[in-house]
Amino acid sequence: MKPFFICGFIGWISLLQVSLAQSQAMVIDKIIVKVNDYIILKSELEIAYRQAMENAKQGFPPNAKCEILRQLLLNKMLVAKAEIDSVTVSETEINNNLDRRMAYFEQQLGSLQKIEQAYNKTIAQLKEELRPAIQEQLIISKMQNEITKDVEITPRQVKRYYYSIPKDSLPYLPAEVEVGVIVRFPTVSKAEKDKIKARLLDFKRQILTGKATFEELAKMYSEDLASSARGGELGFHGRGELVPPYEAAAMNMEPGEISDPVESEFGFHLIQLIERRGNRYNSRHILIRPEPTEEDIRQAERFLDSLRTVILSGKMPFEKAALTFSDDKSTKTSGGMLQNPENKSTHLAKDELEYSIFMTIDTMKVGSISRPLRFRTDEGKTAVRLIYFKSSIPPHSLSLDLDYQKIHAAALQQEREKAIIKWFEKAKNQLFIDIDPEYSHCKLLEGF
Repeated sequence: MKPFFICGFIGWISLLQVSLAQSQAMVIDKIIVKVNDYIILKSELEIAYRQAMENAKQGFPPNAKCEILRQLLLNKMLVAKAEIDSVTVSETEINNNLDRRMAYFEQQLGSLQKIEQAYNKTIAQLKEELRPAIQEQLIISKMQNEITKDVEITPRQVKRYYYSIPKDSLPYLPAEVEVGVIVRFPTVSKAEKDKIKARLLDFKRQILTGKATFEELAKMYSEDLASSARGGELGFHGRGELVPPYEAAAMNMEPGEISDPVESEFGFHLIQLIERRGNRYNSRHILIRPEPTEEDIRQAERFLDSLRTVILSGKMPFEKAALTFSDDKSTKTSGGMLQNPENKSTHLAKDELEYSIFMTIDTMKVGSISRPLRFRTDEGKTAVRLIYFKSSIPPHSLSLDLDYQKIHAAALQQEREKAIIKWFEKAKNQLFIDIDPEYSHCKLLEGF
């Protein structure tokens, strides 16, 4: 079985189910692998094995459980070595990841309330249960990136990889599309901003006069759901880990001091410094996001409508317009084109598209650009966008001409896996590893 890597079977979507299943596992259990201070439980292996079987598109080989355990071992080795090498992830990274996952499940189930009903837990409880797994996953990913950061491949290696695949084994790809977006966030009026600042200043007065605590107000009113459940506390951060306006305010305060409203790209913050340790600091905040008025949104629509006219007239290519005017940082550098996050390919199957984009291009002709359309981002911000239906690719066998980005990504991944395996062979002699005799037949330390 090919090694999974980057948390393998615990996919982006299934991590919630796996983590919750682990938290509900039977009390009767045992440790089957120990790597320094990190352990693998038998229940962890069984849950991972069931999850992998459910997600498998083809039959499972007889040694599948051993290969999954080997992957779990590799993950624990990466975490243990990360501790030795002082490789860490910030609370901000963890919280942002949790927010993205909750936003995804909200999109799938319809609302946060439905998530809570489905799992019989509050969002705050779900996040706390997921937090250790998310932290470990992020550390594993960071370690793998560190190990493979210098791995590169040439076009010749990409071609060699492609031609090494037997012709009768080339995958048949479904119909794909290329879609671009130009996003604009409405400029919020001064009056709305002043309203938010006045509200936060009132919160500050309530705290200073003893009418309420910072934690109480954060839990009730902060729009940062990741921290509100903890009374707004963000945990310790170093320089450069939080947005500059927030960091500048926090680093210029004394412990216990509360700031005036601070504006950042996320909204307005009321900040309290809790503790400072050298260049690291712990703080809490209350975040309020100002909402644009109807006129603010219409101004953004008018801007995009004018830009659409310029593009359609041939005076400016869509890609240059996106790079120059789009507010979407994740797509503007690629000329507005949506990409698969794993292989950076702009050729996407329709089921990879956001549902509203899929429904929009379903009514469009290739080469056309939509009128400005309103939507809400994963972070809940109101925005307006143009959608460009660049091309449609019919079903086809994997092709070097049409699918170079996918093939390049696969070839690069193969080289990265070689680097990880080389690291494994070295690291297994640097860590304390104890494996239950029940799994000696797996020969886990003999490599991949």
